[in-house]
Amino acid sequence: MATIKIKQVKSQIGAPAVQKKTLVSLGIKKMNQVVEHEATPSILGMVNKVKHLVKIVED
Repeated sequence: MATIKIKQVKSQIGAPAVQKKTLVSLGIKKMNQVVEHEATPSILGMVNKVKHLVKIVED
């Protein structure tokens, strides 16, 4: 499977608790942090859930 890099670009302050927990489960702890994951359906679903807070980084 391909890997994707996910970067948090917007603050989680004011976001619902479910979205904050989704960011933690993705491994994102702070702004501008980049994490790398396999592009599985479950990871892509989590990214879709918080798409307004994160960005897929192209290298």
